Amino acid sequence: MSVSEMTDSQSSLEEKIHQIGEGLWKVLSRRRPSVFERRWLEERLMNWAMADESIKVQMFRFVDVLPMLHGHESINRHLHEYFEEVKARLPWAARLGLELTDGNGILSKALAYNARVNASRMAERFIAGSTLQGVEKSLVKLRDRGMAFTIDQLGEAVLTEEEAEAYQQRCLDLLDHLCREFDQFVEAPQIDQDETGSIPRVNLSLKLSALDPGFSPIDAEGSSRRIKERLRPIFRKAIELGAFLNFDMEQNSHKPLTISIFKELLEEEEFREFSDIGIVIQAYQPAAQEDLADLLSWVVRRGAPVWIRLVKGAYWDYETTISAQHGWPCPVYQHKWESDVNFERLSEYLLDHREWLKPAFGSHNLRSLTHAFAYAQSRGIPQSGYEVQMLYGMGQDMAQVLMEQGYRVRIYTPYGALIPGMAYLVRRLLENTSNDSFLQQSVQSNVSIKDLLKSPANVASKAKAPNNEIPISRVPSFHQASLSTTTASGSKNAMDQEFQNEPLTDFSLPQNREKMSEALKKVKGEFGKDYALIIDGKSYETKNQWTSRCPFQTDLVLGRVSLGNSDHVTDAIEVARRTFSGWSNMEPKYRAEYLDLIGSGLQKRRFELAAWIVYEVGKPWQEADGDVAEAIDFCRYYATQMRQIADEYAHNLPGEENSLLFRAKGVAVVIAPWNFPLAILTGMTVAALVTGNTVIMKPAEQSSIVAAKLMEIINTVGLPEGVVNYLPGMGEDVGQELVASPDVDLIAFTGSQNVGLEIYRTAADTDRRQKSVKKVIAEMGGKNSIIIDDDADLDEAVVGVLNSSFNFAGQKCSACSRVIVLEGIYDQFVTRLKGAAEVMKIGPADDPGTQVGPVIDQASMQRLEEAISGIPETYGVLVRRDISEFKDRGYFVSPTIFTDVQSHDLLAQDELFGPVLVVIKVKSFDEALRVANDTRYALTGAVFSRSPANLQKARREFQVGNLYLNRGCTGALVDRQPFGGFKMSGIGSKAGGPDYLWQFMTAVTITENTLRRGFAPVAD
Repeated sequence: MSVSEMTDSQSSLEEKIHQIGEGLWKVLSRRRPSVFERRWLEERLMNWAMADESIKVQMFRFVDVLPMLHGHESINRHLHEYFEEVKARLPWAARLGLELTDGNGILSKALAYNARVNASRMAERFIAGSTLQGVEKSLVKLRDRGMAFTIDQLGEAVLTEEEAEAYQQRCLDLLDHLCREFDQFVEAPQIDQDETGSIPRVNLSLKLSALDPGFSPIDAEGSSRRIKERLRPIFRKAIELGAFLNFDMEQNSHKPLTISIFKELLEEEEFREFSDIGIVIQAYQPAAQEDLADLLSWVVRRGAPVWIRLVKGAYWDYETTISAQHGWPCPVYQHKWESDVNFERLSEYLLDHREWLKPAFGSHNLRSLTHAFAYAQSRGIPQSGYEVQMLYGMGQDMAQVLMEQGYRVRIYTPYGALIPGMAYLVRRLLENTSNDSFLQQSVQSNVSIKDLLKSPANVASKAKAPNNEIPISRVPSFHQASLSTTTASGSKNAMDQEFQNEPLTDFSLPQNREKMSEALKKVKGEFGKDYALIIDGKSYETKNQWTSRCPFQTDLVLGRVSLGNSDHVTDAIEVARRTFSGWSNMEPKYRAEYLDLIGSGLQKRRFELAAWIVYEVGKPWQEADGDVAEAIDFCRYYATQMRQIADEYAHNLPGEENSLLFRAKGVAVVIAPWNFPLAILTGMTVAALVTGNTVIMKPAEQSSIVAAKLMEIINTVGLPEGVVNYLPGMGEDVGQELVASPDVDLIAFTGSQNVGLEIYRTAADTDRRQKSVKKVIAEMGGKNSIIIDDDADLDEAVVGVLNSSFNFAGQKCSACSRVIVLEGIYDQFVTRLKGAAEVMKIGPADDPGTQVGPVIDQASMQRLEEAISGIPETYGVLVRRDISEFKDRGYFVSPTIFTDVQSHDLLAQDELFGPVLVVIKVKSFDEALRVANDTRYALTGAVFSRSPANLQKARREFQVGNLYLNRGCTGALVDRQPFGGFKMSGIGSKAGGPDYLWQFMTAVTITENTLRRGFAPVAD
């Protein structure tokens, strides 16, 4: 086809689009609800609320939390907390209601009652029923109106096996019940047939994540196996009864696994000819066309068609936020017109290949739908060759008009308890009230039908100017802080600095899982080597060696590390003192360049280093990858900080020049822990280096091979010999001698409180040979708490607590070891916590699905087992897993959860450093804060709450160095969450923060009198 023919064809298509669209609009414009219909008032109220962004946000927040509010006092309190700030912009009746109901009177009860009733009515508009019988009535009404349906179950996120089994059983029950009922109806050709013949009347939509509490893209094989086991009975039931199944699509990270399961199950002999099945494709993803092409090739090979529900996509906020937080490429288009253009492109593709990929167009946008109708007409495709799918409660008039015009309209119909279904309701409201959604624009008097039918490609041609770009409108995420470009002082924030965090590896991508698997195999081939200590660039092998073993498979000898002695300590210190002058006098910008090189070396060997961390300390995949990423971050961040610090501060006057500069302290000893074997060792080492100190690295003996790999990278960047020295050894020998030496100026330590305090005592015991008081920087652990408020989102809270407590077997100084729960939510939280903890995957760290791996060594295992076995019988044991299958292979301790624990008990006060969690019940949020603060530690803490007042109170009163709101208490990132505590948790500034490097230097002021013989040089 020539260019002119293509242009004529497109012009003809546009004419047809406008012809169809304007015809539909004329009919639609006469279908407005009358003032006597309830939805007329609902729409007017909705349009009013949506006109004010701040009111809209607060309304959605209130709807989101309402399911957890039990009692009029709680509802009333949250109404005031959410709407007090916007009260002046509320209608007079609403303002008066708030002003008169701040208490426990009759009016307060009435206000709470009306809030719940109104929210329930709103939910009824978007949720077809709360019971099977109720939703059946709604489905019958839809059929009476000439429309088909697809049913979708609502409910909480699946956290337990019982919840997943219940979801599966409800699917089976729905198929049984609905097929029995709807098979009795007389066939209605418009909705019961397509161009090839009869189609199922019962259509069920499935969410795969609801079939497996352990659904995880990183564990693709395990997740796929478990989900397929639960899907097969549903497939068999659907085939037996002649029902249709559709795979819903969730967030982007779930997509590869969802499509994989879809294809693999349908390739099984039993289901190879099953064609009453479909899957969702999201047009806001640039990869959608590639996904469709892949599905087409597969379905042709398979020999049986499938349906494709084409939608724009409902996770835009989530995808853009998550990709920004992780530094990943954004998987969705950034402008609405791009999604609209892609929807049209994919619509044409589906219609062209409808023999194999049967089209279902899920949209409320008149332009998007009329484009599909017009293109189908131009290809001679009958209306029965595709269908339109719309959401229950949205665009009801449009759905009715399309049905009357002969289109098959299927309504996506959610069912479930109204109040717990609020999360779904909020999502629907977000779509329904988007500033640029068709439904919103269509009720605005100043928007013409020609504008509504305008081609998105025309928008694209005008989008070069920012003012003409149409972003996807949305309500700000409830738990997302705003990102301003400047701080209160006017300085640029981290978003504008040169430093950017190293993105974590996205293990939902098959290619990344493959790279990690290859690295594990490669590293395994290097087991058994010897590693020498390195002083002044020279290697020294000793007879005294540490045999490094894999903690989850102790018969694997990873290697043997030479251990230093007193002579090596003396030599290392002497070399470090000798090289100090030259290194400290090097310009800071050149020292910073070495850090950049070290960071690049770490990045190049990223998967290899992560594999060594997996084997040597038992960190699961994601944790090991995060360890390497943090090490890279430390190199780049401290290099950036040093370049800024290098500029001298000057305050000059006529005849007087003043400057403030910083000099290195001298010889630095870095004593690192095994639990972050690369990140913390790298961070402390490069901080000392870039500030001009020379370094003696003393890693924990359990992670000496990972430290040796870091030394290999340091040696490759051309650092002067002797500036960094690698001195593994036993802490009680080499460590004590290094700390006690009068020639050591600075000690950077991370580890236990006992060792940290001993270092502090030893360093404070001055020796006459010393020329300076030793600087001690010490991070010494925590007894960290997470508070669960009685309005918390339990889907998030349970997962946040479990990940914070048991990932890497709880072996983090930031790990949660106490969860403090308000009594109003206690039973519900504990029930779900127990179920979710019982399905956490325990196993070897090289298994990608493992969440809880081994503890580090025999001593740790015995210490923890003795502590657990010594717990009084008065405590309740909520969870204690059977780990017998792993005990003979490695150092495993069961994730254990105790209840009935008092805040003053030793179990609630002493750091155990392992997978042990206690649950403490409290009566109020104030009591929760008192309990949380009642420890010697102050490292990390978290609060799950949807009360603005309680979150603000936590900001003021929760005594921790790192406080997290509505997320777990682990996972701090360099620059974004500088890490470190106070009280007995640490001495010094926060690692990965703007003031960390100052600790490694001494400030010096230099003043010069430039006045001579009565004159002074002219200032520059």
